[in-house]
Amino acid sequence: MSWGGAHSQQESPADVPGWLRPLVVATRDLDPQELARFSPPDESGRRSAVLILFGDGDDGPDVLLIQRAQDMRSHAGQPAFPGGAEDPEDHGPVGAALREAQEETGLEPSGVDVLHCLPDVWLPPSGFVVTPVLGWWRKPTPVSAMDPAEVSDVHRVPIAELTDPGNRVNVRHPSGYIGPGFTVHDMLVWGFTAHLLDRILALGGWERAWDPGRIVDIGWT
Repeated sequence: MSWGGAHSQQESPADVPGWLRPLVVATRDLDPQELARFSPPDESGRRSAVLILFGDGDDGPDVLLIQRAQDMRSHAGQPAFPGGAEDPEDHGPVGAALREAQEETGLEPSGVDVLHCLPDVWLPPSGFVVTPVLGWWRKPTPVSAMDPAEVSDVHRVPIAELTDPGNRVNVRHPSGYIGPGFTVHDMLVWGFTAHLLDRILALGGWERAWDPGRIVDIGWT
């Protein structure tokens, strides 16, 4: 099994910076209901993984996000965590998350410490079962959009911007969906990615009070 040299052991809180330790502790043995409304069904779904990668950036602690290309057939232009469907050679979600992150952003997996996997999340519209992989960017490397046909931009978004009440909204979709959103780096982060960010900020003890009455309406994408 090869994960590009990434450290795959579960790190103790002492192995990560102090600001990240509460999240590491809170997400170990996490009840799936604390992360998502939909748990995977008993039958197998389409397996995929995303990398939730935290680092110490120029503007403080941050998380890595990509923005999908505008002309993609699905999720066009939407911000997301790096990730995608598992391939057999990935040998599981950690391998898939690191491979996809490298392909999409050019990051060097050997600089990533994989902390642990969060509970699987089921996405009923697509049938995907997604495993969020929590990581610490121990040795960051330059990142950028590697394939313009899939990724238009790559962002290291400071946690301080995500927790700024002025950047928090609720998103209303014509389908009837209403959920958390973030307006950062000229992006509207919503849907699955925003839901995970919302839960992660709360679990890490970083969330600040914000006005849920701020609604942003979006169209079909």
